[in-house]
Amino acid sequence: MSRGESEPLATRRGAAPTSAPPAWREILIGLITFGCYSLVAGLSTADRAASAERNGRSILRFERSAHIAWEDGLNRWLVPHDALRVLANYEYAYTYVLSALILLIWLYVRRPDTYRWARTWFLVMNAIAFVCFALYPVTPPRLLRGEGFVDTVTLGHTVGSWGTPLIGHANQLAAMPSLHIAWALWVSVVLACISGAWWVQGISAVHVLLTFAVILATANHYVSDALGAVLLVWLTLGLMAVVRDRPGRFAGPRLAAADAFFLHAESSAAPQHVGGLVLVSDEPDGVPYRERVRAGIEAHLDHLPRFHQQLSPPSRWHRPRWVEAPEIDWDWHVPSFDVSGPDGRPGGIEAVNALIAEIQSTPLPRDRPMWRWLVVTGVGDGLVATVPIVHHAISDGIGTILQVFELIEPPPPLLARSVRMPGRLRRTAGVAVGLAQLATDGGARYRLPSGTTGSRRFGTVALPLATVREVARRHRVRVSDVLLSAAAGAIRRVALPPSTGGNAPDLGTPDDLPPVVRVAVPLMVRKPESSAEGNWTAAVMTNVPLAPMSEVDRLAETARHSGPLHSGTRALASRFVMNTGMAVMPPAAQAWFARTVYGHRYLNAIVSNMPGPTGEFRMAGRLMHAVYPILPLAPGAPLAIGVFGWRGNMCAGICVDPELVDDAGRLAGALHAIIDELAAARPRRDATASAPTGGSATDSAVRHATKASAAKKSAAVRGSAGVGDVASRQRR
Repeated sequence: MSRGESEPLATRRGAAPTSAPPAWREILIGLITFGCYSLVAGLSTADRAASAERNGRSILRFERSAHIAWEDGLNRWLVPHDALRVLANYEYAYTYVLSALILLIWLYVRRPDTYRWARTWFLVMNAIAFVCFALYPVTPPRLLRGEGFVDTVTLGHTVGSWGTPLIGHANQLAAMPSLHIAWALWVSVVLACISGAWWVQGISAVHVLLTFAVILATANHYVSDALGAVLLVWLTLGLMAVVRDRPGRFAGPRLAAADAFFLHAESSAAPQHVGGLVLVSDEPDGVPYRERVRAGIEAHLDHLPRFHQQLSPPSRWHRPRWVEAPEIDWDWHVPSFDVSGPDGRPGGIEAVNALIAEIQSTPLPRDRPMWRWLVVTGVGDGLVATVPIVHHAISDGIGTILQVFELIEPPPPLLARSVRMPGRLRRTAGVAVGLAQLATDGGARYRLPSGTTGSRRFGTVALPLATVREVARRHRVRVSDVLLSAAAGAIRRVALPPSTGGNAPDLGTPDDLPPVVRVAVPLMVRKPESSAEGNWTAAVMTNVPLAPMSEVDRLAETARHSGPLHSGTRALASRFVMNTGMAVMPPAAQAWFARTVYGHRYLNAIVSNMPGPTGEFRMAGRLMHAVYPILPLAPGAPLAIGVFGWRGNMCAGICVDPELVDDAGRLAGALHAIIDELAAARPRRDATASAPTGGSATDSAVRHATKASAAKKSAAVRGSAGVGDVASRQRR
């Protein structure tokens, strides 16, 4: 089936249509809300009643001094008009409830997307009102002795109101703010949001004004209560604007909290864009490959919304939105580079890596769509390189690959495997446990050398997938353990000590490197039906030994302490914090949070392993040979390694701060060498029996460092080459 005949990627990967939430859940939420109101109503004591009367008289005195005590005259006018009094009583008892209930039911059935927003606003408004009732009880005018007010509702025995068994439990000290006005005004605003018809607005306005007159004439509220209700509606509407967009209100969606995280974490020294290096065959056919790539992107712009959108100007209180860009500067977004040498000879993969390092050192401008798709010629070996780059605010690593897949034939399968998610109760319990685990994990105890200029080095290496899997099988560990251990070993072999170019403080070990490196491992929580846009990963931390030891021992220690990567609870909690916790924060708080938790305080490196499809594919008409991920560095964390499976290889893209390693190619070579060593080495037969039974990976590595330090000094005296000496020579 051709691309044109297949189901569009936007359909396969788009979000599911909005549907109404389960009715039982909404009813349960309503019952809980009513229960909270009843709890406040049950706060009945003599002291509370006395406090409420004092507050009521204070409000009345204020209004009389300000000449706005309109409830006096309206109440005296209404009492002698029997028919109007009965109508007012029933209007007071029913219309505010019925109007809100009918609107909620109608939205639930006809406008489920708007219903979610309106219901959440309604709940927030009531919750704040309940807090006011609890903290500031107010006796209504009708219950103030000696003030001359007549309780028309009780006097008329209005069914469903004060003085009848139906709601005899109601809180009669809940005057400030007036929920009658708040609910009527809420109905009016919601109707204004979904309908612009003049008659709808007119009826709604009449309802609000009539309710205002009734609550005063029946002596159930003060003018100040109505003003408090207006303030409540206004404040909660503003709060909702910070937390959640009203459907249909804006032309572009708001930047999600998890995506805004990387926007806030970015600085001139820590650009945050992800991408990939794709090597394709150089097949001259009369059409420059840049033109093929551009034509492919233009043909799929409908499936790449962020490619023709840019961020609106930021605000202190609102996250920016994705809005349509006035134009796309194709010369800037799809540039062509020739990495041939001055003599015309091919520059090779090293020249491509140097170009990527330069791109990774420069933040993407925010006044245009935040992506680029470089085409690089002059590589040699019959290859052309293409380098798609997008800002991390657009998508995570897998999302970037899904966007790249738009230009691939045949369409690759979705990378996210269909998994059965835990139920709501188990997921909630998992988040709670995970939050406790994250809180006790603490920060990184050590810091690797890192510069402040934003300079980068980039390298690539292809690790045979069969070899890595065989290493994992023979040593009875996971593939991720092999990659983490090999990364630490590679740092051990080629890292620059601070005395030769680093600027980190004293790391407290004899060889100027810490005993452990704390690695953030992004775990995919992306659902198969999710869109390519957005960040759907959760970072989980693990400590990997960096002390002098054999690579077999390092692998065993890594596997022993990598349990947090596989429990699932930390990933659930991390996703909850990024997606839900940050959503309720204003941008200033989001920025503080992102800059606090994302960087050297909590991690030293990032290692990501992403699955890839099998088979042969072509990008913009050219055969693809390799795909190397490009990951950004976290602020102050000098290493990021992305691994992607492609055509029997694990293609690793290595981004490193030159303060740690000045030549990423050497780091890539060390990574490959360690995999080869592990493939040839005998597994530790006593790995389980001899491994420490207590303590953390840090404690274990410190013990190794102490022993290795003693061995190193002894070897130096004897003039032999111990493990520590070999590591030192390899670093130099």
